[in-house]
Amino acid sequence: MAQAAKAIGTAAAAERFGILERPDLAFTPAVARETAPLYERVKHFIPEIEWPAYAPYVHAINRLKKERNAVILAHNYQTPDVFHCVADIRGNSLQLARDATRVDAEVIIQCGVHFMAETSKLLNPEKTVLIPDGRAGCSLSESITGADVRALKARYPGVPVVTYVNTSADVKAETDICCTSANAVDVVESLESDTVLCIPDEYLALNVAKKTNKKILTWAGHCEVHERFTADELTAYREADPEIEIVAHPECHPNVLAVSDYSGSTSGMIDYVKTRRPKKVLLVTECSMASNIEQEAKGVEFIKPCNLCPHMKRITLPKILDSLLFMTEEVTVDPAIAARARLAVERMVNLRK
Repeated sequence: MAQAAKAIGTAAAAERFGILERPDLAFTPAVARETAPLYERVKHFIPEIEWPAYAPYVHAINRLKKERNAVILAHNYQTPDVFHCVADIRGNSLQLARDATRVDAEVIIQCGVHFMAETSKLLNPEKTVLIPDGRAGCSLSESITGADVRALKARYPGVPVVTYVNTSADVKAETDICCTSANAVDVVESLESDTVLCIPDEYLALNVAKKTNKKILTWAGHCEVHERFTADELTAYREADPEIEIVAHPECHPNVLAVSDYSGSTSGMIDYVKTRRPKKVLLVTECSMASNIEQEAKGVEFIKPCNLCPHMKRITLPKILDSLLFMTEEVTVDPAIAARARLAVERMVNLRK
């Protein structure tokens, strides 16, 4: 049923926008000239000898997105060629979806994982939302379902449910209010109840519990990137070089945060590096983020314990090009689920005002 619905949605999008002719992907002098400024952004990542393999895709994507009236959203964990060369809006998942509501575009190409595309659709219901590879999932999002949340509410009647935005629309629909890693403590504190369900990221919930007097009930969901970091690993880095500053994401185990100099959301980590300008920094998160912010933090040496997200890496330039050409893969959310899920997100957004 789900596959059939997706096929119908994709066919409708293709019929509406038309299928474009595949461009010539030769590395011509014109392509070299027009993409030269973009190469300057990624030359630390892509050797010059390899740029001719990237440049034709970059050139074609940037041309076709104008024809489609499309905007490309790229998460901080995307590879630098996507992040710096074709993206129009860059940032964390909620920031991307929110910023996309402010642009005049008919089509959103979500370069991230599936729950991010769903959130973009929730906040941009009138726009066509595409993800270049529908298999780009998330271990954290997939650790819980709407049925699981309903069972939790039956087990803990009256206890408010705070759900991380890194979840499916089906889960958000069963939620009282959403949160991000940046505002989780504020969201929990905004609720009158002395007990709060904070799901699905167990480590985020445990880290929130250290900053509130409320009783926090957890769910055993984890990010497969952040859960791999250990306190012993980071201690070994510090012992090898005492000049290193360790900056960790709160999806990591509390023991990891205990040996870090700073912990914060993706945006918080970036702000820390850009404003503090440590001589050496180790970002305890998906390692593409370090590659992406090197351009904005000149003089900072990044130590990279390279844990990659295999789902994020499903998004590539060839798949983005195909997404623009054939209008695939369209992401839709059942209207009944969307209305309830959107409400949980909007409650969080309104809390910030």
